[in-house]
This record gives sequence, C-alpha cells and structure tokens, in this order.
Amino acid sequence: MGRWRPDARDRLRRAALELFAGQGFAETTVPEIAARAGLTTRTFFRHFPDKRAVLFLDEEIAAVAEQFITGAPESIGPVATILNGLHSVSTERFDPRRDDIRLLRNLARSDESVRERDLRKRAMISEIICDGLIARGTEPSTAAMIGEVSVVLLYLGIDDWLDRDTDEPLFDSIMAKARDLRAVAASFDEKVG
Repeated sequence: MGRWRPDARDRLRRAALELFAGQGFAETTVPEIAARAGLTTRTFFRHFPDKRAVLFLDEEIAAVAEQFITGAPESIGPVATILNGLHSVSTERFDPRRDDIRLLRNLARSDESVRERDLRKRAMISEIICDGLIARGTEPSTAAMIGEVSVVLLYLGIDDWLDRDTDEPLFDSIMAKARDLRAVAASFDEKVG
C-alpha cells in the first residue's frame, strides 16, 4: 500500500508542484494534491499547514541558514561565513532543483499570496543571518546589512541563473552579482550635487 511509504512529504511536494505547474496555484486544492500523491488530505495536513507551505518549507530554510552560520569556523569573518553558506546551499539545494526553483519563481510572480509569502521568507532569512552573525560577535548594524545584502545577492543570483540557459552553477551567478554590488557600493562614495 503506497500511502505508508516513508516519503509522504516528498511525494506531496512533488504532486503539488506538478499540479501548480499544470493548472496554477490558486486553482489547485489540497485534496487534489493528496490524491495525486496517493495519500489522504489528513496526511497532507500532518506535513503542511496549507498549500503555500509546500512551496516554502520555512522550517527547513531556517534550519539550513542557522546551520551554516553556527557551523562555520570561528576563524572566518562574517562575509566569508555567508559566502561559504551560500556556496553550500546553492550547490546542495538549488543546483539539483533548477526546474523546481524556476516553477517557484514563476508562481511567486503570478500569485499575490505566494509573492507575499516569498517576501516573508526573504525577511526571515535576513533576520536569521543577522541574529546568527550577532551571536558570532558581529556588530548589529553590520550584521543587519550583511543579512539584507545576502538575501539580495541570493535572489538576484537566482534570477540571473534561471534566465540564462547554461550549465553554470548558481553560485557563479551569486558571485557575479556580488561583483556588481561592489561597483554600485563604490559609486556611493561619489559626491552629491
């Protein structure tokens, strides 16, 4: 009997993504997702509070962000900590899931409630980075700046990576955006007026 296999969460997520891609986010119901996965609606709600949670996996994202900050060697600075974390996350979690990431981006662009949830996720990641860096001894305003910039680099890198049809890893796009950011930041030294 398929429903008792241990991969229910992954099956539900895959079914939801397929349905969202085929008929749209708003048009897809939880019972349809459960049926597509060969599971019950009750099983769906054991794993996810609603269908938006299928897309964002907030608990996993928070755990990953915390882990790459707390697991970083004490000897490296805050920016190196974040770049190491972005490299790890992009290599392990994004590169193998390019098509899923593209679908998520398209859903966020087309559905207001998904876009709002995505914005909350961005804020959550920035806050986790900031708090983690403060716990490592980074001055609070610097930690906040690094948190915000990290999220901007990640999202701009993802957009660039998805828009280009190459085999380059996501981290290359993130680093390209970091170089662009350095150029923009340098222009803030220009005199006003």
